[in-house]
Amino acid sequence: MKVKVMRVASSSSSNGLSVVAKMRRSSSVSLFSVRACHDLPHGPSCIYVGPLHSATQETLEALYSQARDAYYSGEPLILDDMFDRLELKLKWYGSKSVVKYPRCSIRRHSTYADADEDLSMAIALASLWSLFLALGCSACVSPIFYTVSTAYHRAFDSGLSYGSPSSSGLGLLFVVNSIIFMALGFVIGYPVASASVKVLQGLWRNDLAALKGSCPNCGEEVFAFVRTDKANNSPHRADCHVCECLLEFRTEVEQSALRLGRQWVYGRIYLVRRSRRQREP
Repeated sequence: MKVKVMRVASSSSSNGLSVVAKMRRSSSVSLFSVRACHDLPHGPSCIYVGPLHSATQETLEALYSQARDAYYSGEPLILDDMFDRLELKLKWYGSKSVVKYPRCSIRRHSTYADADEDLSMAIALASLWSLFLALGCSACVSPIFYTVSTAYHRAFDSGLSYGSPSSSGLGLLFVVNSIIFMALGFVIGYPVASASVKVLQGLWRNDLAALKGSCPNCGEEVFAFVRTDKANNSPHRADCHVCECLLEFRTEVEQSALRLGRQWVYGRIYLVRRSRRQREP
């Protein structure tokens, strides 16, 4: 009897040990599976903005900041082409998050800075040429109104003094003077008015754009009026008013459907290296 009891106890203890071993194995497997689930690699995720043309400026600025930080950390979120389009869209909005200071290009061995459109200078130039347009139109139209009003008064006065011998001679002289006066006004006023219209049309279409930016050498703000039409292949050059370094303005033109036929102009300002002969006075 004692032997049987000892066998039953040993069998029960062996069963209990097997159950505990199974529980430990299952717990180790479950813990391993949980850790494996947590250790799965997660890809980088970025802010969803949808189409760029319908996204707001705040959303694009948040995506730009996230993509820039991820690029510098070695895990880029978006492609380089998409990043350039995002930066270009923020430049169109005039966002300060894409403003960059003068910098150097190791590959091209050049120093440059970004250039943006200067609306205040464009408005000032448009105001000046609008004044020239008003003067040209007045030079064309004023002699005509003066001649018509004078002829009306002379016709009224000649009706009162009808039959005088000097009325025919004065009338012929008045006609000759009126023709000369109107022709002179047209010769002077029409070129001024037509030139003013061409300049104003160019300013509206941004064929003549005012660009501003920082000088790549001294950092002071510089500006220039640059022609952006395709016929002008040579870049515009000007001297900095502070350090007197030679600068070159290069423009880029983008068509915009939201600006009523106006083009969007931006570009860069490059520092031009002068030779020793040019530096000598």
